[in-house]
Amino acid sequence: MAVKLHRCSFMFLKIAKHPCHTVQAALDEQGIEYEVVKAPALPRGRRKDVERISGQTMLPVIEFEDGTVYRAESAEMIKRISAGELGTTA
Repeated sequence: MAVKLHRCSFMFLKIAKHPCHTVQAALDEQGIEYEVVKAPALPRGRRKDVERISGQTMLPVIEFEDGTVYRAESAEMIKRISAGELGTTA
């Protein structure tokens, strides 16, 4: 499954509490292939592409090949990814 991970541009920020990094790490741990799409970190109003595809400006967002998107709090996203349920409907 190839997906796009829309995340902030702070790729260097690899701390345990950073939502974009932790979701990306969960994808890595599960061996899920993804393309990183960097979004502006701040202000959130500059995240026009994220808002266009998901209806909101929060990150991270996962975009599937069929154009659907998945966005939740990072802890919930990590739980779903780790359980192998990323491709299933909520």
